[in-house]
Amino acid sequence: MPTVLRLDGFRFFFFSDEGREPPHVHAEKAECSAKYWLIPVLLESSCRCRDPDLTRMEAIVMDRVDEFLERWYEFFAP
Repeated sequence: MPTVLRLDGFRFFFFSDEGREPPHVHAEKAECSAKYWLIPVLLESSCRCRDPDLTRMEAIVMDRVDEFLERWYEFFAP
């Protein structure tokens, strides 16, 4: 599972077996985890996250969506 970015205590990553799903990124910090669709940026699911963590994760995803998409297509290219 490649890590795409570490920022503000969060780790953003892909699971290597999810290339058949639409582009998305997973985020985690301690016990908090979330999954964000990238087109458009949208929270798909979360577990044990407080609102401030979700807000910060979404802001990071929105700021870095182009970078995440580029890395997604590089990693999952046929």
